[in-house]
Amino acid sequence: MTTPTIQSPIRTVALVSLGCPKNLVDSEKMLGLLAEAGLIPTDDHDSADAIVINTCGFLEAAKVESMDAINEAVERKRHGAVQRVVVAGCLVQRHRARLLDWQPGIDAIVGVFDRDRIVQAVRGDGSQRDGPDRWIARSALQAAKVRGRDVTGLTIHGKRGIGYYESDDARLRLTPRHWAYLRISEGCNRNCAFCTIPAIRGAMRSKPLDAVIAEARELIDDGAFELNLIGQDTTAYGADIGDDAGLPGLLRAVNEILEPIHGWGRLMYAYPSSLTDEMIDTIASLPNIVKYVDIPLQHISDRVLTAMRRNTSRTAIEVLLEKLRDRVPGIAIRTTLITGFPGETDDDHRTLIEFVRSFGFEMMGVFIHSPEQGTLSGGMEDDPDLAVPEDVKQARYDELMQAQQSIAFDQAAFIASQYDEHGMDGAVHLDVLIDSETPTPATTTEDDARIYVGRAYHQAPQVDSVTYVHSGEPLSPGELVRTVITGSDGYDLVGHPQRDMERAGVLPILP
Repeated sequence: MTTPTIQSPIRTVALVSLGCPKNLVDSEKMLGLLAEAGLIPTDDHDSADAIVINTCGFLEAAKVESMDAINEAVERKRHGAVQRVVVAGCLVQRHRARLLDWQPGIDAIVGVFDRDRIVQAVRGDGSQRDGPDRWIARSALQAAKVRGRDVTGLTIHGKRGIGYYESDDARLRLTPRHWAYLRISEGCNRNCAFCTIPAIRGAMRSKPLDAVIAEARELIDDGAFELNLIGQDTTAYGADIGDDAGLPGLLRAVNEILEPIHGWGRLMYAYPSSLTDEMIDTIASLPNIVKYVDIPLQHISDRVLTAMRRNTSRTAIEVLLEKLRDRVPGIAIRTTLITGFPGETDDDHRTLIEFVRSFGFEMMGVFIHSPEQGTLSGGMEDDPDLAVPEDVKQARYDELMQAQQSIAFDQAAFIASQYDEHGMDGAVHLDVLIDSETPTPATTTEDDARIYVGRAYHQAPQVDSVTYVHSGEPLSPGELVRTVITGSDGYDLVGHPQRDMERAGVLPILP
């Protein structure tokens, strides 16, 4: 008879957060719950009693990355370094029926609608130990019912959502103290042909405005200067809960609470067909909402947009972009595109390349189409007349990125050239939010003893370019520094604090 191994209580937990900012917020919430329960977060995986992997399941590549992290954690458990491995997030929600077959060493799995069960899963309480209840991965509707919510007349995939929202308060943040993600909604009611999000995250669920503002105040009280507004479809905010003020009303409320600290609010993930004139004018009019918007366009060919079920057209997109540049002077527009969508022809690709070169996005990312199980376009890849060969996808991706690189380099060089061509008075001055200090290169002069990484209004955290600030005195993360742009380095800008240059007599003292 084998003597069972006696394990000590779980006291410390390490967390690996993969995927998008929405997933990061989930990770922060789970860390907050774990800490509240008396468990101690650690970043040392070798000393942790338990490891939680919050997975991404959006694309096949993300699944591979998640499984690599899971397998590594299970291997640590086999060698006695940790006691429990808990897997959470989108991969669980999408593949919960198979996940334990892929890796039997997982102790518990927690879906996206069951974050509040993370303490139970980590500690191994009750039925989480073994058997058919090793996972907590209910659907959105099931989760609502278990929590005693009124779900009468509500559906999982219907336009009305599921009747409740997940609070993101009391998070233990993984971002720097001076900036944070503020989730305003969860889920999506769109039916894009390539997207797994509605199947994973459920229907659109807006947080009530008072809940959003309460979370925003909590983040500001915790030191946040910049709030990045996120959701799967931020422009649809409020429609599912009868909030007639919608996104404009929310932006005005966020602007108001940022005003005392002169902070920044940034809008991410705006759906192009529902970015209205009122929303554009609201962004233009509010001083604490930075002049930046992220609009995932995905393509510009009408053929491909129709196949993608994007509910828009090239003409509508061009009108929208023209309005943004006309009504919001200085606005920075970020987009993402998909290349290699089934049925995309060489002509479609050339149309997209020409559009990218002619418009000149400030920031742009590109995804290679991934055939995902359960999506319409995943099945389209099985048709040899529609499938784009992998080498062609890669070539198109490379060409798009090279086109954007040329645009971004030219834009950065142009901003820097104002210093060289017009002198100090004509140089571009930007407020730069300091994120961190870089290791000082050996070649740095004494006057430029410190180099800091920061971001101006047109640079969102983690996805965009940065601004390097050469400073003669110490700067602190979260400090907003008026910076003279004096050079560029590829995508990035280089500058010096205006006050340094004034002290050196290079610039006249400005009011």
